[in-house]
Amino acid sequence: MVALAILRVEKLKSFGNIGGSEKHTARLQDTPNADPTKQNIRLIGKEDERSLESIVKELIKSKTNYQPRKDAVLCSEIFLSASPEYFRPDDPSMAGTWDNQKMEDFTNASQKWLLEKYGNKCVRAELHLDESTPHIHAYIVPLNEKTKRLSYKEMFGGSVAQGRLKMSQLQDSYALALAPLGIQRGVKGSKAKHIQVQEYYQAVNSQPLSLELERFAPLPGETAHELLERIKNDRRIQQLDHQLADRRRIIQLEKRASLSSIAREKLRQNLETRIVQLEQENLEWRQKADLMRDLPLTDVAWALGLNSIDGRWKGYGHIISIDGSKFYDFSPDQQKGGGGAIDLVMHVQGCNFTRAIAWLSESFGKTGVQKAAISHSLNLTNEIIHSQPCFKFQQPVQDKAHWSEVAQYLTTKRGIPPNLVQALYLRGLVYADAHQNAVFVMRNFNDQINGAFLRGTKGENNTFKGYHKGTKRGDSWFYFHLGGQAQSRVERAVLCKSPIEALSFATLELKAYQGMPPQRTMYLAVDNPKSLPVNFLRTVPVVEMAFDNNVWGHETALSIQKLLKDATTLIALAKGKDWNEQLVQKLYFQQQKLSSQQDVEI
Repeated sequence: MVALAILRVEKLKSFGNIGGSEKHTARLQDTPNADPTKQNIRLIGKEDERSLESIVKELIKSKTNYQPRKDAVLCSEIFLSASPEYFRPDDPSMAGTWDNQKMEDFTNASQKWLLEKYGNKCVRAELHLDESTPHIHAYIVPLNEKTKRLSYKEMFGGSVAQGRLKMSQLQDSYALALAPLGIQRGVKGSKAKHIQVQEYYQAVNSQPLSLELERFAPLPGETAHELLERIKNDRRIQQLDHQLADRRRIIQLEKRASLSSIAREKLRQNLETRIVQLEQENLEWRQKADLMRDLPLTDVAWALGLNSIDGRWKGYGHIISIDGSKFYDFSPDQQKGGGGAIDLVMHVQGCNFTRAIAWLSESFGKTGVQKAAISHSLNLTNEIIHSQPCFKFQQPVQDKAHWSEVAQYLTTKRGIPPNLVQALYLRGLVYADAHQNAVFVMRNFNDQINGAFLRGTKGENNTFKGYHKGTKRGDSWFYFHLGGQAQSRVERAVLCKSPIEALSFATLELKAYQGMPPQRTMYLAVDNPKSLPVNFLRTVPVVEMAFDNNVWGHETALSIQKLLKDATTLIALAKGKDWNEQLVQKLYFQQQKLSSQQDVEI
């Protein structure tokens, strides 16, 4: 595993805190997890026999002009170390052992970093060798030499955000100093937290190791509790407890590192896959872009036998100037301009389009002639777009003289209620044209007319129907609303294949409800999923499909359900019947029943 640099900072806000910290680091008090057979080393401040509290007090007094605030940080304790993998690479779990050369290299690099980073502000540094892994406790007085004040905020950050930034910069600096030793910085932003000293000691002492307890026979008169206390206080047992706790910590760290490594590996694989995809897409786009570019006219001119003289291509009586994709012939007999490889070949060869294509294929191959043809087509298309006006939809002219015939067709033959037909007519949604066609007006949802659907009504067997020329089928629909409040949002939409079907289904619902639908309902004619207003319909709570009960109706409904997952299907009563057939048949049975009742009364 990779060895990582470890750095932590703790605030010491009172001289009592400073004295308490010194008792631990200078081993002025009993430390259960420390090995008394091993000697710690003072790296900085070893000539000064004063207490740490006295050193900090005198330095603050000599370097500042103001009395420190009550909440000021008087001193900072910095903990420096590296993960066990550095000190004992063969077996990181062997707590209390290390490679001496590696330990000395770590010590020298850390001491140099402290002196270069903090100078005389670092008043003491202790190298601990009596615990599981070598580490250093350094004490820094956060002095601001310019303001002559204590400023922990400037040195280590004040707010949470500043503290994270300063700590990240500090860890970067320390890791850089240890980098020559093969020690790396941990992952920035990692949520992993180091075990605090108190928590570490708790882990050491919480589960006493019960190895070799047979060696501890009870003394005469010794109680069980006294025996247990004697075992717990035995130095060997404490060392074994310490090693076990350290091993558990290492296992936990290895698990965290393993999970982090797996996550990084997955991310790396995903990124590599995405890079391959992007490279492939980039290659395809470059190929497409290259195919869109015309053959260089200078190459075509050379292949045609012309020679470049004084910046112009001459030969066969031509004096041609080439500027990118454009050319112009200055020859007195020619004086003609053009653009593209095909036009240049036609001009110089004096041939038609077909022969120019054949010549380019012979001279530049399949790819070359494709590029020339695509470029020629694009140029021609652009010229047409800029020179020709865009065709706009022209609404069929209304002929009021034919409206009575159209209205009679809709009411008598199709069974649409006269009041519904009249309401649509007054709204301008249906009218008659000069050919006695029923014109169903198609609008977008801003009420702009962009098309019309025509249905022939003249004669007994008129089957004419279709869209009027220029209709925008993907941006206009025949629709109307019934039920609810006129200004309220659409709560339900019913999709039908044609305007007649939409009117027929609405009529059947009016009869079923014996009045208007309870909710604001839109009846919309749409005969193909390509013309479906998907974005609008996704805002409608209920969408129902009332298509024919046949193969076309079922396939259309399935296609629409892929776009609108919550859309439901309303099935016609009889297979092969559409809604208008059902409406007409229902009206016929009603008339028959009414006629029968009248006969009985007579």
